Amino acid sequence: MIGRVQSPKIIRIGGGVVEEIADVLHQLGLSRPLVVTDANLVQIGHVKTFTDLLDKAGIEWNVFDGVVEDPTDTCLDEALESFSAAPHDCVIGFGGGSPMDTAKAVSFMAANGGHVRDYKAPFQIDKCGVPTILVPTTGGTGSELTRWCVITDTGRVEKYNLSGLACVATAALIDWQFTVTKPWRITADTAVDSLTHAMEAYVSRKAFAYTDAFALSAMPLIAKHVRTACREPENPEAREALMLAASQAGMAFSNASVALVHGMSRPIGAHFHVAHGLSNAMLLPAVTAFSVSAAPARYADCARVMEWANDSDTDETACRKLVEGLRQLNEDLKVPSPGELGHHKELAQPKFELMAEQALASGSPHNNPRIPEADEIVRLYEEIW
Repeated sequence: MIGRVQSPKIIRIGGGVVEEIADVLHQLGLSRPLVVTDANLVQIGHVKTFTDLLDKAGIEWNVFDGVVEDPTDTCLDEALESFSAAPHDCVIGFGGGSPMDTAKAVSFMAANGGHVRDYKAPFQIDKCGVPTILVPTTGGTGSELTRWCVITDTGRVEKYNLSGLACVATAALIDWQFTVTKPWRITADTAVDSLTHAMEAYVSRKAFAYTDAFALSAMPLIAKHVRTACREPENPEAREALMLAASQAGMAFSNASVALVHGMSRPIGAHFHVAHGLSNAMLLPAVTAFSVSAAPARYADCARVMEWANDSDTDETACRKLVEGLRQLNEDLKVPSPGELGHHKELAQPKFELMAEQALASGSPHNNPRIPEADEIVRLYEEIW
């Protein structure tokens, strides 16, 4: 099998590495960034910490802080207006997956034009715009190292997978120190998002040895450290481990693709505005139970590497322990069902068939070891509700 890998030109990882932002910009010959972020990061002071570094280096900058959770086409239009309002030569995505995905989209949409729906997967966006530098502040999405971004179409109520060379960052600065302010819910959800990336990359029909190595390294880091990071938000060992795992899982799924969990997760976000990591967490145990019979050896590896199963366990036993472990993890992390969030089943159920169609249209379910029919996806939605 031929593996195809895409990744940023520059990757710098470690506590305090954000202080090297000016050096990275100089290395790339850049001097007029638009910083794409959200209002919360402005409020808690992270954006000022970051822009102070630019000021210290004499770098001119502007900020767009209007990114919304699960960024939309209208949010993207506003960011594009900010980008066009001055002679910016690069975009810096500063924040979680939403600001980073928006920054990617600003870059390629400024160069390609049209509407994001024109570029939804499987279309490959290879015409690149200005360089994109990504600085994650939440250890979860791995967007800083992937060739993907996700934007919601408000007109069609659909989340679009967008992929290609234009979605690969030019540089990534991965600094775990920004994550110590994350509350329990965001810490838990972004960690399970990373776990889903790693597991789906490992069982994906597109997996290969290179991506396997990243996935198998990320899974035990998350399993070991996520509960500690939730209980002790300033624990440096746990925070560093989760940030590293997020990036490793990002490299894994960026090049091996995600599968059924992500295919089903996006419609939950689009229709009910559930955060992406949380919707993944809601789905992961049920979808894993649905899928294990099609790739028992691979799923058993997941259980063993996280030390939820023993080397002496049969694959069948290890798979059972994996599903049990995922359910226990959700219980420990206080993951609610969609119904418990107020999205009552009797009101949501009429949308399940459309959501199943949208999940299949995304292409992700076709990477799953067990490829579902639409009615099976509907039943899975009913189960997790």
